[in-house]
Amino acid sequence: METHRRSIMKSISWRLVATVCTSFAGWFITGSLQAGISIGIVDCLIKIGIYYGHERAWQRVSWGLVRVDRVQTGEGI
Repeated sequence: METHRRSIMKSISWRLVATVCTSFAGWFITGSLQAGISIGIVDCLIKIGIYYGHERAWQRVSWGLVRVDRVQTGEGI
């Protein structure tokens, strides 16, 4: 299971990449760099919390996970 710190850092790094993309899209659509950056920042603030919650929720779901000891013995493959 991931630590909270790792989940937070993954969320931040992904949101930085996604925010740049959203800002460019906003700039392209509106023709305003300032509007594009504003759209990107608002999008980032909302989605970073949603992504973190989504990641943590999936940490609680065991569906689709294979136990390491079963993989090493050839079971479950």
